[in-house]
Amino acid sequence: MSFQEIDVKKRKLDQARPLPIHSVKSLLNHVLIDWTYNSNAIEGNTLTISETKVVLEGMTIGGKTMREHLEVINHRDAINFLEEIVQKHERLTEWTIKSIHRLVLKGIQDNNAGVFRNENVLIGGSSNRPPDHVIVQELMEQFVSKVENEWSTIHPVERAAKVHAEFVKIHPFIDGNGRTSRLLMNYEIMKAGFPPAVIKAIDRARYYDALDHAHTTGDDKKIVQLVSDSVDESLDLWLSVL
Repeated sequence: MSFQEIDVKKRKLDQARPLPIHSVKSLLNHVLIDWTYNSNAIEGNTLTISETKVVLEGMTIGGKTMREHLEVINHRDAINFLEEIVQKHERLTEWTIKSIHRLVLKGIQDNNAGVFRNENVLIGGSSNRPPDHVIVQELMEQFVSKVENEWSTIHPVERAAKVHAEFVKIHPFIDGNGRTSRLLMNYEIMKAGFPPAVIKAIDRARYYDALDHAHTTGDDKKIVQLVSDSVDESLDLWLSVL
């Protein structure tokens, strides 16, 4: 899906504004469940989409771990926080990143929540070896600068894909990098007026391949295409309801 085709669909959505209140409410609820389920499933959470909905409604699922329940609740809280800072048109900062991550790991790994890693890690199944922990702080400062300066003039969907890929490459936290990176991806997408994009768990193999390709070759076309397809699918959903 090309950026031009995506922009045409976004203009159609913009022309429909102000959007019907009840339609928007149902769409946002759908996105909350879909995004939370898929982002957690990519990381190994075994809750189904219907079970995710039940947990979001405040109930517990027998036979599932406390961590799996917290991952759902925390992801909802992180999305709510994201929506707040998007409405305020806040710039991306180290504080933003750490605040999102703190919500993702709340009650799961409180000692590591919102704290850059102080040890080296490997990413299972990936050819990319994250940088030494001693340079993570410096790399994250460069990352924020890139997003707000060097990448500020490129198409927001491309910027979102670059943000996602670069963040995962740095792997600044001990845990929760995947969920945080997809939240940051949508931070860029939503700031530009697009509805949130959901990378599906069913596309996990393509997704991991695209990230690995970007990290090992420096060519981010695959991950840009995947994010573009996800944005296009999201626009189609919103336009079909409205």
